[in-house]
Amino acid sequence: MIRPRFLALAAFVTVAVGAVTIVGISSFLTEREIEGHRVTVGRIARTFQPASVDPAAMQALPAPVRRYLEFAVPDATLGYRVVNIAEEGDFRRPLTEDFARTTASQTIAVRTPALLFAATTPIVPGVWARAYDFFADGRMEMRAKIASTLTVVDESATDELNRTSLRRWLLESPLYPMALLPGGPVRWEGIDDTHARAIVSGFGLEAALVATFRPDGSLAGFDAEQDGDLTTSYHGSGEHVSRDDYRPVAGMMIPHAFMIARAAGGKTYPFWKGRITSIAFE
Repeated sequence: MIRPRFLALAAFVTVAVGAVTIVGISSFLTEREIEGHRVTVGRIARTFQPASVDPAAMQALPAPVRRYLEFAVPDATLGYRVVNIAEEGDFRRPLTEDFARTTASQTIAVRTPALLFAATTPIVPGVWARAYDFFADGRMEMRAKIASTLTVVDESATDELNRTSLRRWLLESPLYPMALLPGGPVRWEGIDDTHARAIVSGFGLEAALVATFRPDGSLAGFDAEQDGDLTTSYHGSGEHVSRDDYRPVAGMMIPHAFMIARAAGGKTYPFWKGRITSIAFE
């Protein structure tokens, strides 16, 4: 009886060690892939020189936009090109209802649409999902892997997804408000005293969101004007974001609390809500 038990134990240990080895190698390769994308975003960001802002162009902005930019970027000559962000909060995976504690990081080009978003979300004890969205040179890439190993989402560039990623860069822009100054890839259209339409152009694509502004000048949120497709296996950019808890960072006012949601049929469905834990500009 001892020998069969020993063989069974040996087989179990061999399988366990093999699984741990596979996950370890896969995790290393996944992180190397993510880091490569982070480096690419930084390289792209540094090729774009900060543009001087024409005072006449500032005065020509819709009134709520001008108030917001004066609030968020009092010194329009700031020369930052890239921002690195760490976040934590609660995330709901696509086509599910429950939220899980999640950590994420972003590296984003300030002067041109390029970004990397990477997140880790627990699924069950000891098992996690590692996911990232990467957008550069007008093309997106989206991956999600269970335990950094088993690929469950693998989306590559299409016109629709490229446009979604372009909108994602715009949706995140209150975290790097220099991107919204005149002379960059974003133009503004007035709506009323508390709303304006932001339109980002690049790579033969356009995407737009409607901004809502508070009386103190801060940007309260962005909303898409079209319903989202809630049946997809990914959230994409989401159709709604709210921003709060503005704090001074590097000469700007940056929101530190957020809620991002899908939206359709007049309803919003939050999927990522949390806080900025660190933010650094280069």
